[in-house]
Amino acid sequence: MCTLALIGTALSVGGALVEGQQSKQMADYQAKAYGQQAQAEAQSSAFEQTQERHKQDLLLGQARAQAGASGVGISGSPTEVLAANARQGQLDLDAIRYSSQLRQNNLNSQAALSRFSGKQAATASIFNAGSALVGGLSKIYDPTKAVSLGGSAFSPRASAAIARGYSGLY
Repeated sequence: MCTLALIGTALSVGGALVEGQQSKQMADYQAKAYGQQAQAEAQSSAFEQTQERHKQDLLLGQARAQAGASGVGISGSPTEVLAANARQGQLDLDAIRYSSQLRQNNLNSQAALSRFSGKQAATASIFNAGSALVGGLSKIYDPTKAVSLGGSAFSPRASAAIARGYSGLY
């Protein structure tokens, strides 16, 4: 009976530790996935900014060609319009970069939270294993069957008879 209780306790302790490690591994995997998503977001943003810059260059070239074809010199009002368009284009690029940075920060925060959650799960599993160990060992101990030091080797009736001086035995 004691052997079965010890085996059950060992399995409970081992199960708690394995569960904690699996939770940590899953959280670490999730953190890695968030990190990869953040990296993909940065690459996507860089591509989107390149595309926007190319689009703006084309629009600027068309505006210069139209101004030149109309016979108007590139000075004064047309120059101011082109400069305003360039400023707006830069604002658009900055907005793309800022939006991407916010998404990356969010993903990196989720990754950090996932790693923290994994560490917490591993720590909790150690406490659960300790609790299972103490609980299992406490079930094994039976104070009625424990050996006590300094007591009589005789049954309680025999001990009482000895204490009375064997008066009832003669």
